[in-house]
Amino acid sequence: MSIHSKKYGVIGNPISHSRSPLIHQAFALQTDIPLIYSAILAPLDGFTDTVNRFRTEGGLGLNVTVPFKHEAFAYCTDHSERALQAGAVNTLIFSEDPQAPARGDNTDGVGLMRDLAYNGIELTGKRILLLGAGGAARGVLGPLIAANPANILVANRNGETAGQLIRDFGADSRPQGVVSLSACALADFPLDGIAFDLIINATSASLSGECPALPDTVLHINTIAYDMAYGTAPTVFMDWASAKGARALDGLGMLVEQAAESFYLWHGVYPQTEQVRARLREELHSS
Repeated sequence: MSIHSKKYGVIGNPISHSRSPLIHQAFALQTDIPLIYSAILAPLDGFTDTVNRFRTEGGLGLNVTVPFKHEAFAYCTDHSERALQAGAVNTLIFSEDPQAPARGDNTDGVGLMRDLAYNGIELTGKRILLLGAGGAARGVLGPLIAANPANILVANRNGETAGQLIRDFGADSRPQGVVSLSACALADFPLDGIAFDLIINATSASLSGECPALPDTVLHINTIAYDMAYGTAPTVFMDWASAKGARALDGLGMLVEQAAESFYLWHGVYPQTEQVRARLREELHSS
């Protein structure tokens, strides 16, 4: 890599599983932009110190993953509209001056929406169940609302957190036509036979091989079960949905698409994602 390469990375805990370095290196080769992109493990209580050290070493941008998206939001003094709406940041943009204010953006929502479109999934008038109320859910709820579904139910282990998420995305943010925006605790999930057209797992359960506890009645034959996690094999959530006849998708495409948006924010060039998707899928299958 050239001595003129600029320094970027992804920060999280855990981080060893991340495919972001492969993705951004592929984008760099495609666009002929020299860069160094690394996976950075930050202590759970050391996010700010780790970011500051990265900046003093010449770092110009970071992707942010679990569990630091809220801390990344607090770190920034300049936020994009998407970041403000989500209350979470997954992309940090720095100037060459390590003391200058950091800008925060959130590309999760655009990544999800582009991947859903890639897979031919239409959301207008559909019933959506969003599992989780953390940074990942916050990043995608706004774009999901803007797609004008019939209704969205947010279900989370902590029902109050889900309720707060709904309150943060109040009625004024809903376009004409959204019938309902509601929340519940997973333990209090309504068992009245309501089935959803799209179920999005935005929890971290898949990272530990777990599946959110849901009744089978949430599925129908045309349900799309979308897990934001990805791996060498389908997640437990995906296996559960597939066994009931639903179509199951993982978050690999979302990862690539949100990375492409981050790449554009940093470099002003939007990379092509098709070949990177295929390469990443092939590598996962062979590992």
